[in-house]
Amino acid sequence: MLACYRTCCAFPIQAPKKAKRRAAAADGGSSNVFSMFEQSQIQEYKEAFTIIDQNRDGIISKDDLRDVLASMGQLNVKNEELEAMVKEASGPINFTVFLTMFGEKLKGADPEDVILAAFKVLDPEGTGTIKKEFLQELLTTQCDRFSPEDVKNMWAAFPPDVAGNVDYKNICYVITHGEEKEE
Repeated sequence: MLACYRTCCAFPIQAPKKAKRRAAAADGGSSNVFSMFEQSQIQEYKEAFTIIDQNRDGIISKDDLRDVLASMGQLNVKNEELEAMVKEASGPINFTVFLTMFGEKLKGADPEDVILAAFKVLDPEGTGTIKKEFLQELLTTQCDRFSPEDVKNMWAAFPPDVAGNVDYKNICYVITHGEEKEE
């Protein structure tokens, strides 16, 4: 399901804006998934849900997934893949379930300073940038390896400058705040 969302929306999954809300919800401080997100983020997820819910019945089904993926050129998606996406939820995928799925995936996201510290290890000169080729090599060969499509989406969301440098501070900000910094 999350893979379909990423493909459909062509931008990375964004962490909730208020880390304190996320922490409170993760600790049982709030059972309302809507309290984990800013209103603008909920609206973005609602728009994505509406795109994926092709038949507009309020439930994302295997047929909805097949249709939305086909509309984006992915015509040969196997039934097993679609079933696996739908089975990520414990029942029918209405908007609340859809949002809950993202909340569950995001509640373990690291704070901005932790992510920045990890990038800084790769930036000994402290420039705030990393060479595109180096970052791409790491992302495609280490741990949770990026697919070619993931890499394509990464560069679409965070294009390198003319010298081939990627601004990792902006990436960290977007991961943890859900939007680009205004210059």
